[in-house]
Amino acid sequence: MSEQDFKIGDKVTAIYKTGKYIGEVTDIRPAAYLVKVLAVLKHPMQGDLHNPRQTEVSMFHQRRALAFREQTNVPKNMVRTFDEEIPEYTESLREAVEKMKGTLSEVQTEWNDKSLQLLEDLAADYFK
Repeated sequence: MSEQDFKIGDKVTAIYKTGKYIGEVTDIRPAAYLVKVLAVLKHPMQGDLHNPRQTEVSMFHQRRALAFREQTNVPKNMVRTFDEEIPEYTESLREAVEKMKGTLSEVQTEWNDKSLQLLEDLAADYFK
């Protein structure tokens, strides 16, 4: 699959760790695009990224979504064109959190329960 070349100012989706964002390319690096976050499409998963869906890990991480206008390097193969209307950041974050909470609530497992608790704590902080 060939990578698409983006230019500064292009609107894109970007997958960073386990989250998915809408953003704007602000710089082009050899292996990555620097992307400024404008909205959240998928909230990052909670827990240890190296041991997904496991609770018996040294530290079960709470993972925040990238903040509005935060910039991050995204590998070029994780960036795609975005040509729809960009939602407002806080509302997109709220929708992403609610969607993940719904998914985690479908089946009761130790990992889902722990993740749901961390997500509830994050939501309380995000939407003060």
